[in-house]
Parts: sequence; C-alpha cells; structure tokens
Amino acid sequence: MTSDSVTAVSTKARILEVAAALVAQSPDGDVSTRAVCEGAGVGAPALYRHFGDKEGLLSAVVDHGWDKYLATKRDRPPGTDPIEDLRDGWTTHVEFARANPNLFRLMHSPAMRTPPAAALESHRILTADLQRAAAQGKLRLAPELAAQMIMSANVGVALMLVSRPATFTDESVSRRVRDAVHATVFTPDVTGSTAQAAAEPPAPRVPSTAAHLNALLRQTPPQALTRAEGALLTEWLDRLSNGSA
Repeated sequence: MTSDSVTAVSTKARILEVAAALVAQSPDGDVSTRAVCEGAGVGAPALYRHFGDKEGLLSAVVDHGWDKYLATKRDRPPGTDPIEDLRDGWTTHVEFARANPNLFRLMHSPAMRTPPAAALESHRILTADLQRAAAQGKLRLAPELAAQMIMSANVGVALMLVSRPATFTDESVSRRVRDAVHATVFTPDVTGSTAQAAAEPPAPRVPSTAAHLNALLRQTPPQALTRAEGALLTEWLDRLSNGSA
C-alpha cells in the first residue's frame, strides 16, 4: 500500500471515528458535516470524496457501530437449538439498542433512503436461524415471513424503549412481546403452550409441515425435479406455509 493510500485510509477512518463520537454525544443523534470536518481536521471536499454526502457518512457510521455487534453473531457457531439462539438474538438486539440509542434510531430512521448494510446482514442472520428452526419442524410459517414478523416486533420494541423511556418503564415488555410473537411463529411444543393447545381443537399442521419440507428441500434440492419444477414446488410450499398462522 502506497503512502497516499495509507493517508487516504487514515483520513477516512478519522472522519468516521469523529462522526461516530458526535452521533453518540448528540442530544438528538444528528450531526453537521461542518462539525465532523472540524473535529477530524479536514475540509469538506475530503468528507464528500470518501462518503459522497451526509447520508453516506451516516450510513457508514451505522455500519461501523454495528460491526462489532454483528461480529459476535458471525463468529458464533450455531447452537443445537435454534429457538434458544433466536431468543438470545432478540435480547442482545434490545440490549444493543439501549446501549447505543442514537445509533439505533439512526439505523432505522426513515431519512435513511438506503438501508445500511448492517441492517441487511442482521436480517440475513435472523433468517438463517429461522431456516434451521424450519428444518427441525419447529416453524409454523416460511422463514422469510417469520423473519419479517420478528424483526418488525424486535425493532419496534427496541425503538420504543430508547425513544420513550418515560412511557415504556416495564422491564418485562420486551420479553412479553417476544414470547407473543414467538407463539405465533413457532409450533406449540416449542413455545410451551401445550396446555392451551390441548384445550383447543387441533389446528391443521399443513403450514408448519410445508415450512419444514421447504426448508429440507432447500438444503438438499431434489434431483428428480427440473429447476423450473423445483421453483414451482418452492412457490407452492411458500403459499401453504404462509396461508395460516
């Protein structure tokens, strides 16, 4: 790496570190590019050369802040019980939000026109855990739909806790919402709602069976089917798994 390259990298890293610190310290999580440039000791052209615009800078700040958090998820070997991994994932997500409120609000701000890469990676990790659950026959729904439901609820709870702490004071709210969503997503034997299941007429097992079969077929595509036939079967199984909660 040439000296010019090293200088460019160090300048970009310095701008990013200053911006991240200013976001964390800001009362509302917003920063001005002028303050960032002054703190990093660079001119505006250098900031725009490395990050394009303010949104590009803030998106980089989010990815920078989430990198260490996601590293713990990337590096962990999958547990034998994906349900426990999913419960733990919900809890650590909320804990990270409460420890980094400005960063978390910024990540999910409507002003961010392009989702930060960290948000997309977090969703992929969640979906992968749900695919493992589906392969074990523990999911009522297709993993992709289940991931959207869980992520929506998890982010919603975390945002309320960091944005409205005076209103959301009950420490059990996060756990209660998690358990309610999981009761919809997972089969009764997983969520421990066997007593309720026994008191109600047995529900059709078609959705969970379809999700289970779909997960297994994705792991080992059937050789007897053409690519078009396999895609059609996947579409049918997705419809069946999402047709009833």
